[in-house]
Amino acid sequence: MERASEKMRMTSFFAAALAAALLIACGAARPSKYYQLTIPVDAPAASGAPHPVTLLLGPLRSSHLYREDHLVYSSAGQNMGTYEYQRWSEPPTEMLANVLLRDLRASGKYRAVDILRSNSHGDYILYGRLYDFKEVSGSSMVARITVDLEMRETKTGATVWTHFYSSDEPVSGKDVSAVVAALDRNAHRGMDEVKSSLDQYFSTHSSN
Repeated sequence: MERASEKMRMTSFFAAALAAALLIACGAARPSKYYQLTIPVDAPAASGAPHPVTLLLGPLRSSHLYREDHLVYSSAGQNMGTYEYQRWSEPPTEMLANVLLRDLRASGKYRAVDILRSNSHGDYILYGRLYDFKEVSGSSMVARITVDLEMRETKTGATVWTHFYSSDEPVSGKDVSAVVAALDRNAHRGMDEVKSSLDQYFSTHSSN
């Protein structure tokens, strides 16, 4: 009987110790940090009449890595991974599309710019695919963005414009915040390039 009581006490002790360990582990969980791209600053409205077209922005396609919120890293080779506790406030595909949407609206170059929805009506639709939005480490660290865009005319379904952007932005630091800042610079430069290319297309082609 005494041995049984001692055994029960030992069992209770180990159970309590395990519960305490689990409680400590849960309490010590590392908090996640979230990042986002900066909002484009509104530029002065363009002079002159806007292009008489309505642009619709379709979704950016990508692998699941960029449709989730984890920051992606890779080496100069083929290895890729994600940070566990370093995350975006939105998936990169959505953040990049939002930057482009705001840039095109703020330019004042178009009659209207909107997101593609089931009830949307527009003259042209922009589609794209995001291939890279990541940290790349090697002899030096860079923030890489690669995105391929195309524009289709809604009346004919024909692709009338394409633009490929791929750039490595140097990272001026060794922490994740420096990587995020480099990706932010790269994203805004890329979307500025897209905006200029679209403006050039509509300036040299009839919108009728």
